[in-house]
Amino acid sequence: MQRMILNETSYFGAGCRSELVGEIQRRGFSKALIVTDEVLVKAGVVAKVTALLDGAGLGYAIYDKVMPNPTIDAVKDGIAAFKEAAADYLIAIGGGSPQDTCKGIGIVVNNPEFEDIRSLEGFAPTKKPSVPILAVATTAGTAAEVTINYVITDEENRRKFVCIDPHDIPVVAFIDSELMESMPVSLKAATGMDALTHAIEGYITLGAWELTDALHIKAIEIIARSLRDSCAGKAEGVEGMALGQYVAGMGFSNVGLGLVHGMAHPLGAFYDTPHGVANAILLPTLMAYNADFTGEKYRDIAVAMGVEGVAEMSLEEARKAAVDAVRQLSIDVKIPTKLTDVGAKAEDIDALAEAAMADVCTGGNPREAKIEDVKELYRSLM
Repeated sequence: MQRMILNETSYFGAGCRSELVGEIQRRGFSKALIVTDEVLVKAGVVAKVTALLDGAGLGYAIYDKVMPNPTIDAVKDGIAAFKEAAADYLIAIGGGSPQDTCKGIGIVVNNPEFEDIRSLEGFAPTKKPSVPILAVATTAGTAAEVTINYVITDEENRRKFVCIDPHDIPVVAFIDSELMESMPVSLKAATGMDALTHAIEGYITLGAWELTDALHIKAIEIIARSLRDSCAGKAEGVEGMALGQYVAGMGFSNVGLGLVHGMAHPLGAFYDTPHGVANAILLPTLMAYNADFTGEKYRDIAVAMGVEGVAEMSLEEARKAAVDAVRQLSIDVKIPTKLTDVGAKAEDIDALAEAAMADVCTGGNPREAKIEDVKELYRSLM
């Protein structure tokens, strides 16, 4: 038996945020808590959304204290802000960090027995759907607006934990590429490589099947042709990435990921490494590690990445071509190539490996990893 869970409604295209007011009014919502970060407020991105609410006379309050790699405290503070505002729905404006924080807020408000945020780790047995969330994406990477996952950082224990809960999925998503055009190039690159990692890991994960395979291979194709243009400031590249990351999200949300994410999460917890950067550094090396356990799938990945002559290659050559194409894309968008470039320390390898082995994503890897394998993989990238 297979299961697919998707969000209720999504809008795509430049300017699609204009549909926000209609969705709010049709659903009879009264007052929103907007969950976002100070950078997006100062950049004027949030104002592009609140102007629509102001024009329609819709009430809202703003919680803008979300930081990258959002923490337990950010979720708790957001819950307090929601209650203080007497809000009845949520609007998440941002990339993965505001989206994930918003999910945590919405889940706990409607499921107060999980007020200990750590109790949401893994497959949380919540009973009620989240407070309704309208998700406005501003980065092309995490696909948090369509997934049943969110990731929270436990600063006290230096770890990130993944929460998997169909009750957290936003009811409406707005994938508006106009809101993504102003992203710094480094953020476009990092979030774009995050999306590619989702697509590739989702394609080879143990839970993959025909429907998610179709989504993931298409996502790889879209991202491979769009990311360089997006980083170069071309509007068509930004719009392509907006779509590609969403398509990948529809897939991996339902089948899980693998060891790249399992190893990336500790890097974020230990060093506050941007998640997309951590994934991008790890991805080619982990693809090579997994290659012999993926059948013909790397041949498909090589084709989707735009490699020519794949049909005439041996399987070993096709696998290498897929890895090389991914590595070259990462280099082209100027992602660092070593973990030491983002502050990783050799003396932390044992602790990093233990955290990676405990991560919920690791179990989906096509090749069973031993802790010594994980330590060596970290060492190889130092």
